[in-house]
Amino acid sequence: RLVVNILYYDSSSFDLNDCEMILSNKECYILLFLLQWNLVCDDDWKTPLTTSLFFVGVLIGSFISGQLSDRFGRKSILFATMAVQTGFSFVQIFSTSWEMFTVLFLIVGMGQISNYVVAFILGTEILGKSVRIIFSTLGVCIFFAIGYMLLPLFAYFIRDWRMLLLALTVPGVLCVPLWWVIPESPRWLISQGRFKEAEIIIRKAAKTNGIVAPAMLFDSTEMQDMKLQQQQKAYILDLFRTRNIAVITVMSLLLWMLTSIGYFGLSLNTPNLHGNAYVNCFLSAIIEVPAYVIAWLLLRTLPRRYSISGTLFLGGGVILFIQLVPTDFHILSVFLVMLGKFGITSAFSMLYVYTSELYPTIVRNMAVGATSMSSRVGSIIAPYFVYLGAYDRFLPYILMGSLTVLIGILTLFLPESYGNPLPETFDQMLRVKG
Repeated sequence: RLVVNILYYDSSSFDLNDCEMILSNKECYILLFLLQWNLVCDDDWKTPLTTSLFFVGVLIGSFISGQLSDRFGRKSILFATMAVQTGFSFVQIFSTSWEMFTVLFLIVGMGQISNYVVAFILGTEILGKSVRIIFSTLGVCIFFAIGYMLLPLFAYFIRDWRMLLLALTVPGVLCVPLWWVIPESPRWLISQGRFKEAEIIIRKAAKTNGIVAPAMLFDSTEMQDMKLQQQQKAYILDLFRTRNIAVITVMSLLLWMLTSIGYFGLSLNTPNLHGNAYVNCFLSAIIEVPAYVIAWLLLRTLPRRYSISGTLFLGGGVILFIQLVPTDFHILSVFLVMLGKFGITSAFSMLYVYTSELYPTIVRNMAVGATSMSSRVGSIIAPYFVYLGAYDRFLPYILMGSLTVLIGILTLFLPESYGNPLPETFDQMLRVKG
């Protein structure tokens, strides 16, 4: 009777202690947020739309971040988008309506994915081959997993959503001093014909590493040739300029999208698993740590195609096996879900490295941004895969598992970049198999 009164008559008299007498702590926490702007009854459609619009912002950010950083530089766009994410997250705390909260949430999504993609590309272009693999797997991804693990911990102790959002926003301010530490990408500067600026950064790096740089880094003839080649501006259509490049791009877009459906589908389905939602969320986060370690080891020792395809086969196959588990075997079901996420997460973390190695410098960030945009389409679709569980609890796993295995097969036809230098021009791109 108390819940009926809350939902239909008087939400102002809602008391958390009274709620916890008849509902679980998790349900009360969700109910408090829904009642903030009466997101119940006829307006309950606004709740899933809020999440979808965040991923729409992520989709837009994935699309524009590559083009902006290819045009204006990695460093400036990195810190600009970090400021957007942090600033609008802070403003979001003072939201007075659902409409205001949702619009700000969309902008936060744009900034969040933009600085993630640009930071990855900047690190890839600055660091050497061996360190680049560590950065892109253990570096970026492990810290992502740590943040993921902290989320349920923060949410468990901070039940007010405004205070929780504040706690998650403050760390962004700590990144400001990094402006004086992180350099611009020398590869991007060279691609823009700004050789003097690139030489200053390279010589500073050599001095820091105790290496004696040659007296002449760039030959005048080579500089002139590179200027003629790289002065051309890159556009999104350049990702389809030849048949080979178009095939690689289309296959990469499918690979990112279907892998994203599996990753976000399993992540968003975590609250529906048997047991405590906070514990399951933590397990879903901590399983990513060994997944990233395995991905790092695979990238160091095995070809990219076989590593990605193998982990996709593992993740997809395990997910398909869940339908055979008896209903009462809750622990086994949770274990298989986590093992499936382990495989898909490993593959997902390797996609950034693989994609960045397939494309030349002038469009590398744009390519990663476009494929990342494709993965956001997958993240928008993923909640609807989870929703299908209302009709058949095994249906989401059958669909996600089948698509994951399918894209694992398709990956075997992509070019192999293992052991090859990063391409600088379109002519240096590898050819697709078959």
